[in-house]
Amino acid sequence: MQGGGRPSERCLPHSIPDQMFIGGEPLQFVQTKGLTVMLWEEFTHYRMIYTDGRTHPKDPNPTWFGYSTGKWEDGVFVVDTRGFNDKSWLDDSGHPHTEQLHTIEKFTRPDFGHLKTEITLDDPGAYEKPMKVYVDFLYTADQAMIEDICENERDSRHQVGK
Repeated sequence: MQGGGRPSERCLPHSIPDQMFIGGEPLQFVQTKGLTVMLWEEFTHYRMIYTDGRTHPKDPNPTWFGYSTGKWEDGVFVVDTRGFNDKSWLDDSGHPHTEQLHTIEKFTRPDFGHLKTEITLDDPGAYEKPMKVYVDFLYTADQAMIEDICENERDSRHQVGK
């Protein structure tokens, strides 16, 4: 079964890029002067992207979503992330990564209803060369996000194909 044994079965979060692959998952961006926050409905997760010009910490505490900095380059929002832990998967197939994972995401809005994302994954601890993946999102007007709580793993007994 694809995805069997995935960390989210144990109420653990997805990571980047896996969190981006959840089809139909509501995603919102909240932008302020020095910070952009990505909000996902699943498990009520958030991701902070610092846009105030700071650099990555020299020795970050590894986290699920890493430590992200962002900037605008000719209409493209570029997000540079390091400092991931190695407890998540890159995708539903279970491709692993190490704490050396480094991602560069490029978000573009080709028109009002679409958001395109190019993600470069570089993990010399797990893969011979960097790779790119692409994720597209559709704008959904008037869709309110609601909380989604993982109930202490009580959902796993309802899953098919264990």
